[in-house]
Amino acid sequence: MGLLLFFFRSKLQNNGWRAIKLTAGAAALAVMALLSGCSHSGDSASPAPQSGSSIVMSKDGDTLYIANGDTNTVSVVDAKERKVKKEISVGKEPRELALSADGSTLYVTCRYANSVEWVDIDKGTVLGTVKTGIEPYGIVESPDGKLLYVTNYRSGTVAVVDTESRAVLKEVKAGTNPRAVAIAADGGKLYVSDYLTSATTIFDTASMDPLSAKKLADSPDLPDRKKSQGKPNTVEQLRLTPDGKSLWEAHLLTNTDTPVQFEEVIFPALSVVDAQTGQEDAKSRKELFKAIDVKDKFGKTIIVSNPTDIVFSPDGNKAYALMGGSEDLLVFDIARGGRAGQIIHHLPGDLPIGMVMSKDGGSLYIHNSSSHDLTVVTLPPADEEGGQARVDGKPLKLIGQDRLNAQQRLGKTLFYSANSDDFALTGSNWMSCASCHSDGEVDQLSIMTAKGPRNIPSNVLAFETGLFMWDGSRDEFDDYIHTVQGEMGGLSDVDPAKPLPADAKKLFDALKAYMTMPDAFPVPQSPFRTEDGQLTADAERGKAIFEGKAQCVMCHAADVMTDSVKATGSDGKLTTDNTSFLHNVGTVNSADVDYGGDARGAFSNKRERGLFDTPTLRGVYATAPYLHDGSAATLEDVIKRAGDEHGHTSDLSEKEISDLVSYLKQIQ
Repeated sequence: MGLLLFFFRSKLQNNGWRAIKLTAGAAALAVMALLSGCSHSGDSASPAPQSGSSIVMSKDGDTLYIANGDTNTVSVVDAKERKVKKEISVGKEPRELALSADGSTLYVTCRYANSVEWVDIDKGTVLGTVKTGIEPYGIVESPDGKLLYVTNYRSGTVAVVDTESRAVLKEVKAGTNPRAVAIAADGGKLYVSDYLTSATTIFDTASMDPLSAKKLADSPDLPDRKKSQGKPNTVEQLRLTPDGKSLWEAHLLTNTDTPVQFEEVIFPALSVVDAQTGQEDAKSRKELFKAIDVKDKFGKTIIVSNPTDIVFSPDGNKAYALMGGSEDLLVFDIARGGRAGQIIHHLPGDLPIGMVMSKDGGSLYIHNSSSHDLTVVTLPPADEEGGQARVDGKPLKLIGQDRLNAQQRLGKTLFYSANSDDFALTGSNWMSCASCHSDGEVDQLSIMTAKGPRNIPSNVLAFETGLFMWDGSRDEFDDYIHTVQGEMGGLSDVDPAKPLPADAKKLFDALKAYMTMPDAFPVPQSPFRTEDGQLTADAERGKAIFEGKAQCVMCHAADVMTDSVKATGSDGKLTTDNTSFLHNVGTVNSADVDYGGDARGAFSNKRERGLFDTPTLRGVYATAPYLHDGSAATLEDVIKRAGDEHGHTSDLSEKEISDLVSYLKQIQ
């Protein structure tokens, strides 16, 4: 065991991860006892598989606990009376919850506080915290209640935490952006999905060694581009079936080689993986127009989007899938072929992200994270032939006061919603802003556009970094009417050459109000810095190269690290007419074409192929792949391809390149 601990400590230090500090002797024996024993302890009532979620239920089924995200509170709800018993203040951006074995304590991941908090439910106070890594997100508890497993989204790790001492016992690598997490009923296996790559790692909890790490398979290209196909990404949830044999994953498919258009690029999917081997059962994947194919009264498939959660009936014969984008609930009859047989179209409430089933299997409690309320769906008895799930009453408001003002709240709802019946920004419920900008940032994919292949950019600091688009062809946010019309299928009756009508302007202003909130899409903290947040020695050397020999600072300048903010006119305002800060750095793609401008820009915003706007380097480590077409997988690739067109890097040594990359990875 001592050798194993030494291996983990050394590996974490060598890779820039936070070193795990363990005391010798008795502490090492205690860790060994905890980690080896957690797989076989369990509740005498046969514990069920667990998944991280924003909503959890007490063992007796009487109480619900819900993480209220951007309001920084947790609500305690009487499930039978449907009343909020109390609202408890916690750290910044609570995402998921776990409940202690005795039901007295909540464990809450507070994403932007970088901590897990222990909450005394009766007193409604925070008992203590532990720093598990950067942006903790998913959380599950071992069956015996002794350990917590926490995914750290930015650190790329899973932390094992002792619930009694609140100490991190171990931290292991788990991909790049681990988020969704599930644990087997006996506690023997832990399942962690990388949010953007769709790789699922299975860990043996006794040792925290990875047993399997496999990506979901691409859905093959089809002649009909309006049929489901593409690369799996944005895995929102993992759920084990009641028998523990299969793992269902809720995610998107993105068709990257088709010109971006709302009916042909983004598709919802539910994939099924063998819980023992990690091998995907390709034939069982649920896709639009296939197993997801509920018809409307005209015989047309009802479009659903952005899956967020799945739960199963106690007997495992039915699966209920939540579609967060289109705000729908699908019912799959697993015992009869696994197709969706019912849909509750447009559930009341905005952005449903999590749900839990009552102990008797008769109700679903659905957490709507943007409207901060709870929707109840009544389910038919298992033995009722043809019974239908139905919404039961109005949503229950979960919070006393919203931290966002009305305009910001509308903007957030618009960003994540594909419900085209409620909002005109989208067409036919297909896609939202978040369908490409996963969680407001990147999806690590490049899509085909009329201009050529384009890497999906992050929205971090988007309103502070000058011109918009890779070619700098937009200078105000209202110009995105072209994206809404051409890519998302919304606002088709608006003339983009004219000022936006009042109803459309209201939507764009709301989006801007939300996206410019400092904590809407904060700059990612770098996991490559020292434990106290400072630049490492090699990064300091790299900074000197960045500002000196390589002359990167000539374009990546000032606090926002881009010269695009200088593209102003005589009035001091940004203008696409100022092309002095567009650069040809030798990265033009053979598929890139000249741009003839657009109606919004009176066709004066023409662009020559190969000229690009300078992107910010703030948080650049989190935005791979790189360049306008995503053709550089790593920052090393960017520098080695650059020559002297992209800074002065042709004569940098391997050591200097390494130091420069270290600095780039630590910019935040």
